[in-house]
Amino acid sequence: MKVSQAEIDRRYGVTRQALERDGLDALIVTGTEYTGFEGAIRWLSGFRMVHRYAYAILPVDGDPIAVFPAEARWVGEHDECWIENKVFAETPGAWMAEIGSTEGWKRVGVYGYNFAMPVRDYRALTAGDVEIVDYDHAFDLVRAVKSEEELPMVQSSFDLNEKGFWKVLEAYEPGRTEAEIMAPAEEFFVANGTTRTTMNMVLSGPHGSAGPEFKHPNPIRPVEPDDLLLYSIEIAGPSGYWAEFARPITRSGLSPLSARIMEAYQECFERARTSLRAGATAHDVHMSVFGAFSGLDVKAGHVTGHSIDMIMVAHPRIGEGVETVLEENMIISIHPHVVTGDDRHCLYMQETFRVTPTGGEQLSSVPIQVFDGTER
Repeated sequence: MKVSQAEIDRRYGVTRQALERDGLDALIVTGTEYTGFEGAIRWLSGFRMVHRYAYAILPVDGDPIAVFPAEARWVGEHDECWIENKVFAETPGAWMAEIGSTEGWKRVGVYGYNFAMPVRDYRALTAGDVEIVDYDHAFDLVRAVKSEEELPMVQSSFDLNEKGFWKVLEAYEPGRTEAEIMAPAEEFFVANGTTRTTMNMVLSGPHGSAGPEFKHPNPIRPVEPDDLLLYSIEIAGPSGYWAEFARPITRSGLSPLSARIMEAYQECFERARTSLRAGATAHDVHMSVFGAFSGLDVKAGHVTGHSIDMIMVAHPRIGEGVETVLEENMIISIHPHVVTGDDRHCLYMQETFRVTPTGGEQLSSVPIQVFDGTER
């Protein structure tokens, strides 16, 4: 989907406002092919990651610069990048340190500082005179509120993901393997422009209960009628925005323990619809949503949810003590990983919401229920 010049100008404008607020001279954004971390580059430059990594530099004053490693000169369609000044450097970190010194930058924010920046570039960049500031959290918040142009792009990914879920359900049949059941959805996603931006996992187990560890779908063992399958279907569609989705699938029904957790899960999503409103804090939402599981011997396997955009897992996280105030048109994925106290069982569903003044607007049309395959 083509991004308008007005939207590009908006992105640069809100980013520069944040940089000026925080006393920074420029922002260096790191993107990498590590799934889920390539999108910040696309948001700021239009470049779609194929392999290796890349940088986009946005000064407070001056034109942006795209920086690529020289060994990746022919990796990716560089004409898609709307930044005119493109540099291919032997060691991008050294080149960026030099430009920072030449421009007289004192403080530079780096996005990807904690997870994505290659060590060789980190070493070269931090060896210079410029003060490097971790800007991971702040740049996530810059992107968190979606524009009117972005919202249809977000919805397009969720529509594609929802169709993928029905492909999984159409393929679901005891006797097939977990991988065979997932395969038609992967074929559908790639045929419809996801390229390699899919990260689909499964939680599964016998007797209507799933183990707590995420796994690659098994290509060998046939699924039994009483197996519980929790496919975590995570894709970025052609627009580049990530979408996450999960519902339980089993032919023979849930175990008694899983059924009790499922009742609480339905309540937790009802709470998400009311608590995900502009003005609430991420902590408020967590306390409301995960409070649905109080009285059960369970714990959180990871955060209750998070902002999601061209980066799969972004700030604000929905968790205890996160006091970030939610704003209208933030997109929040809610997915409590509910693990039993003995670490043996879990239940997991994902649903994504748009924050509105009155509550969370569900982006999918799929009901919060257990599926047995007859629904197809």
